[in-house]
Amino acid sequence: MTIGDRARGCLLGLAAGDALGRPAENLTPEEITRRWGRLTELEPGPDGVAAGTDDTEYAIFVGLLLETYGSALTSEDVVRTYREQILPITGPMKGAGFSELGTVEALRRGLEPPLTGLSHRHGWSDGLAMRSAPYGVFAAGDPAEAARLAAVDGAVSQSGEGVNGGRAVAAAVAVAMTGADPSAVVAAGLAAVPADSWTARSVGAAIRVEREAPSERSGRLRDETGRGASEKPSATRELAETSEDLARRLHDAVVTRHYPWTDLAPEAVALAFAAYLTGGGDVEESVVTAVSLGRDADTTAAIAGALAGAGRGEGGVPERWARAIGPARGTCLPAVAGRDVREVADALVRRRMSG
Repeated sequence: MTIGDRARGCLLGLAAGDALGRPAENLTPEEITRRWGRLTELEPGPDGVAAGTDDTEYAIFVGLLLETYGSALTSEDVVRTYREQILPITGPMKGAGFSELGTVEALRRGLEPPLTGLSHRHGWSDGLAMRSAPYGVFAAGDPAEAARLAAVDGAVSQSGEGVNGGRAVAAAVAVAMTGADPSAVVAAGLAAVPADSWTARSVGAAIRVEREAPSERSGRLRDETGRGASEKPSATRELAETSEDLARRLHDAVVTRHYPWTDLAPEAVALAFAAYLTGGGDVEESVVTAVSLGRDADTTAAIAGALAGAGRGEGGVPERWARAIGPARGTCLPAVAGRDVREVADALVRRRMSG
């Protein structure tokens, strides 16, 4: 499998996960089960394209940063691009998270990194984790470099655990791009953050829950033809119940229930990694499992989809999902409107090869 195939798989998996998780964002696993059973189908708009959120648009933004600056990227470059492409936005940045909005305000006030990621007090959010997959694509096979690049970006918008979340995702994707086993991919993400960090503790707890899960969990239920069991109506309820059981145990292990928002990076990364492990690296199973966990479902599913897509390549993304992924609408970031994740993936590979 070529690196280009893996790059396309990664960003298509991210976009599909984002789109599938969008309607489930901020819902509980129980609410998701009552509404859909097991959510498996993207919801296309009138134009036939499934709408993503800021997760996809910011990932494209990062891809374009890397296309321009490559491994020489600095926080100053990120700030310059914010000033050129994001600060001029006069209307609402629809769907943007707290850290992204806070960073824009900090820059408008004249602050510079690292104060831009500290002043808004949402530096722990998953805003960097959701967009860090392109760093892993660019630095395929080099998790340390992928994590370094994510931290360069993160110094502008995040701090502390928010940066750790981005480092973990970027490093994990870099290893997934080599075709490594999911357990090795998650281990690489864990190794990219301090062992005594909240992120490391959450990911470690999620790994333990996943290892203790029964062997008949959703990622292992396949029929003889290799189709996901979710395609068999008779298995839908069984899968939903299995997902609910996994969700309960993962929520007990890593979710901060007393906090009113769902965008905590240590939580989102841990849930995404657990979903990816549960799905055995299969794109559809990893993404659907992530969505079933609720919370910041678009972000957790985007991360799980990026990891699985990098491992399985473009052909590993369900064809029906890939057909529904089209150019970004630019709802949150007008500067990326019309950009297709496939083209961004190809550009990342070209930039990587050119040095």
